[in-house]
Amino acid sequence: MEKGAIKKHVSRFFSGLDPQLGFIFLGIAILSSVTFLSASQNTPVQLIDQLRNLALAFMVMWLVSYIPPKWLETAAVWAYVAVVLLLVAVAIFGLVKKGARRWINVGIIIQPSELMKIAMPLMLAWYFQRREGIQNAWDYGVAAIILAIPVLLIARQPDLGTALLVFAAGLYVIILAGLPWRWIVPVVAIGLIGVVLLILFRDSICAPDVTWPLLHSYQKYRVCTLLDPSTDPLGKGFHTIQSVIAIGSGGFFGKGWGQGTQSHLEFIPEKHTDFVFAVFSEEFGFLGNLLLLGLFFALVKRGLAISASAPTMFTRLLGGSITMIFFTYAFVNIGMVSGILPVVGVPLPLMTYGGTALVTLGFGAGILMSIHRHRRLVQS
Repeated sequence: MEKGAIKKHVSRFFSGLDPQLGFIFLGIAILSSVTFLSASQNTPVQLIDQLRNLALAFMVMWLVSYIPPKWLETAAVWAYVAVVLLLVAVAIFGLVKKGARRWINVGIIIQPSELMKIAMPLMLAWYFQRREGIQNAWDYGVAAIILAIPVLLIARQPDLGTALLVFAAGLYVIILAGLPWRWIVPVVAIGLIGVVLLILFRDSICAPDVTWPLLHSYQKYRVCTLLDPSTDPLGKGFHTIQSVIAIGSGGFFGKGWGQGTQSHLEFIPEKHTDFVFAVFSEEFGFLGNLLLLGLFFALVKRGLAISASAPTMFTRLLGGSITMIFFTYAFVNIGMVSGILPVVGVPLPLMTYGGTALVTLGFGAGILMSIHRHRRLVQS
């Protein structure tokens, strides 16, 4: 085969991928592999598993980039209903691990709540596409019901972190669809007032005999420990204290790959999953953080640019929501590891070990690439 023909075949193979998004994801994946290799030295988890998960995520991204957005729009309702039924099945006979019922065996073990992070924006984008130009208060009420059903099912597993992410994914669609600011501002104001009251009256609100509605006791203590981790330094506050020490000890240049004392002396729990950012910060320091945050910033910037140029309301809402999901993942994970947000078990995109979450992120990235690739083929 001639050199030109080989180049043509390779170019056709990668034609569905957006080069900018592809290089951003590749950059984060490289940092992930380097960090994971260090973090997993003293754990039974093997680097080969993470590389396999990353490869699978990239394969899903490539395949989804070829799916026309119109097909996604057609499948939106079916995907939403299917995942809701899976969540109901999990509640009835799901697998229990570490006290949580979040998984189900359908030939392979999957976590349906992760799939809802894609199914939710698909469903709401489809709904608002149908209501384009004629939206009223009733439409937002229906959207709220569509959003509330899976969020409540996930919260009962219990999995507050994933429930909040699914809620955020749906809320982004509702806001981008035109939710009036006069409805948003009061809710934000009430939330800020609640935070201020929690800080001012922490001792009484966080007393052991005080229960919080809708939250488990361990979730209450996570919030209370955030305000003052030193109240339980060997218990609920241990994760936060040790991760903040690791981040601070990295300094400007970091301690060097494989040289993180907090990591390798086992002071950082879950160092290859939720707290991988602490490992990265300790070993690569402030400069490494600038590089990683720069990649996430470029990811969000590119995703929003693709969404802004999308030809239909469905693709604009879907692309915008998925982009903001990536932002929320990164913001919440880095916030909780840095001690400014409660520990809720939110992964850092492409950095945290895990199969279902990585595939979901790959699917989301593939949707963004599909929107960009088919933007001239989709009629408004």
